[in-house]
Amino acid sequence: MFDVPPDAYDRFMGRYSVQLAPPLADLAGVRHGQRVVDVGCGPGALTAELVRRVGSQNVAAADPSRTFVAAVRERYPGVQVEQAPAEALPFPPASFDAALAQLVVHFMANPPTGLSEMARVTRPGGVVAACVWDFAGERAPLTAFWQAARELHGDVEDESERPGARGGQLTELLEQAGLRQVDETTLDAHVTYGSFDEWWEPYTLGVGATGAYVMALDDARRNELRERCRRLLPEPPFTITVFAWAARGVV
Repeated sequence: MFDVPPDAYDRFMGRYSVQLAPPLADLAGVRHGQRVVDVGCGPGALTAELVRRVGSQNVAAADPSRTFVAAVRERYPGVQVEQAPAEALPFPPASFDAALAQLVVHFMANPPTGLSEMARVTRPGGVVAACVWDFAGERAPLTAFWQAARELHGDVEDESERPGARGGQLTELLEQAGLRQVDETTLDAHVTYGSFDEWWEPYTLGVGATGAYVMALDDARRNELRERCRRLLPEPPFTITVFAWAARGVV
């Protein structure tokens, strides 16, 4: 779902993820003098914030997507970037002061294992922090899309059952991974669209579950979905306010 051009992801989710990066880094306590890792870095929204705080030489990143790894290497010279899933991080134990995963846990093949790996590569007393969209509470950027899909096509498999998508689930996952002193909160983002097409076009780029869903439709059903989304959204310009669950734990 994410072996796509980096600019496609930027247009699809980047305007939201760049807003989540500073508060997630705050939650993890990232500050000058630390060494940190961005797990599931994508094309680098959180990586950029970490570089700003601690310098590229103190940042590592990992992602299973070949295209995203290449983009982060190009965008942030000096960052150690590895192609790897969260469940098999190629870093020695206790390498970092903090490990962060932004909008990643719900896509991990095995979230407890992925979070355990994040804890493994973090020093004792260090922090593991993650955030995921509140899909179950219908407060995510994709809420209107999945509502339209359900209304038109019945029992579609949306993202509300993904790990961490409900309040308290991130806490449970971090505790399963052996983290202690776990705290959970919410982060928010606000994006303004000047037109409906500005909102819709990123869904046609093949990114994530929604992109795959759109690409699987024939032209008639795709047009029907687009128009149902148009009716669900306010008249432009409109602002989408969204929330993510976020949690931190101590190794």
